[in-house]
Amino acid sequence: MSRSGPAPGGLPAAVLTIDAGAIAANWRLLAGRAAPGRCAAAVKADAYGIGVDAAVPALVGAGCDTFFVAHLDEGSRVRALAPDATVYVLNGLRPGSAGDYAAARLRPVLGSLDEIEEWTSFAQGESSAPPAALHVDTGMNRLGLPPQALPEALRRMTPALLMSHFVSAEIADDAINARQIAAFAAARALAPGVPGSLANSSGLFLGAGALHDLSRPGYALYGGNPTPGRPNPMRPVVTLEATIVQVREVEAGATVGYNARWTARGPRRLATISVGYADGYPRSAFGADDKPGGLALVAGVSCPIAGRVSMDLIVIDVTEAPAAASRRGDVVTLIGDGLEIDDVGERAGTVGYEILTNLGSRYTRRIVR
Repeated sequence: MSRSGPAPGGLPAAVLTIDAGAIAANWRLLAGRAAPGRCAAAVKADAYGIGVDAAVPALVGAGCDTFFVAHLDEGSRVRALAPDATVYVLNGLRPGSAGDYAAARLRPVLGSLDEIEEWTSFAQGESSAPPAALHVDTGMNRLGLPPQALPEALRRMTPALLMSHFVSAEIADDAINARQIAAFAAARALAPGVPGSLANSSGLFLGAGALHDLSRPGYALYGGNPTPGRPNPMRPVVTLEATIVQVREVEAGATVGYNARWTARGPRRLATISVGYADGYPRSAFGADDKPGGLALVAGVSCPIAGRVSMDLIVIDVTEAPAAASRRGDVVTLIGDGLEIDDVGERAGTVGYEILTNLGSRYTRRIVR
């Protein structure tokens, strides 16, 4: 992806480039794995930080007609962008909210007998009520009906979709995957004719037993690796670039940042960029004397973060980068150009999901279509 040009008023502090074409390509790849079942898209948390305004039109253009969100207001945003799509809301039915679902043509995912009672009571008197999904818990113990309550739930309603959620799909040989696949198969046997949905991004790589009528990938659509430990089959979607605002030379023994956690072991060249944890770049990515931190790419050279990540600033050791490419006004890459989301997360002691969903509002956003 090319570097963004200057924003009005001069160089932007940081540019977040989103490749909408890559989102579409990633969905098509995953839809191929989901076949002969269908493939939806999880666009909760503002499309994992990418932005639903960028993600949903690209996904609709690729052929996606079903979306999953977490909250009612998220569903309303997706409905505005995809008027004809099927939209499921994952996080249950809030008391008294049934009319809001009907007004926006959103399908609630019901996970308790109380929710089922409220929804069916509403739907009996409301012809415009959309069908609902039913969530059965197979091991997460977070949301969803316990399996022993499923027969009673099915006596009260016929869902449009029966779904469950993997606990550990990204670890292909985790024994809990097989247990969940078996438990969901048993649940589906109680509801013949009802479509099923189990596979998330990583679940699409667990084999035929995980595939049902509808898969619902999320993270992989946005460039995350659904197969950790193996090459990433997905196209990168996000590039985060920042402009160097100051460069300085320091001698051996100089310290950097709050609490002086990083010490120069010799003469070093340091560059400061105007990005920090207020922008969603994790504070935990700091580099210290006893801890390697995150990286930035300067003219393709990996350069370590030096010291604490501040609210608005990060210092990078650019000693090994070409001096001609690491001056005030030059651009460094924090995500992209081979520095993958998962790598950024690992170096910060977290996961790529958190990096994506925390992408800040202060970036100048650029969508490549």
